[in-house]
Amino acid sequence: MSGVVLAFDVGSRDLGVAVGQRLTGTARPLAVVPMQPAAARWQAIESCLREWQPEQLVVGLPLAQDGGEQPMSQRARAFAEELARYSLPVALVDERGSTQEARRRFARDRERGLARRSQNQLDARAAQVILEDYLATHA
Repeated sequence: MSGVVLAFDVGSRDLGVAVGQRLTGTARPLAVVPMQPAAARWQAIESCLREWQPEQLVVGLPLAQDGGEQPMSQRARAFAEELARYSLPVALVDERGSTQEARRRFARDRERGLARRSQNQLDARAAQVILEDYLATHA
């Protein structure tokens, strides 16, 4: 088994993608893919799958602060169900706080002169945070 895991942060406009490794427990932002058109989105996902050969897929599940479902929760669940076409295990992970953590990291990196903030980077960084949380609890 490769130990490679791909994670997705599903948004209304963009899909953040991150890649990580079970052995090291580390993850990094990989890409941002527009949600529309759907054919282009799936082509980009398939390209990531071919390149990284993951053994697991992770999808961030946006829950309300009280842990309940919200409209974006259904979108993430539907996306996770669509990923089943690749015959890989798909895990849904509570993503509360991932965007805020991604913003904190950007601010820190920007202070060091290491990053320029853009919405695209933020989406991929949120996927990284989701994946790091997953790897930390599923070592």
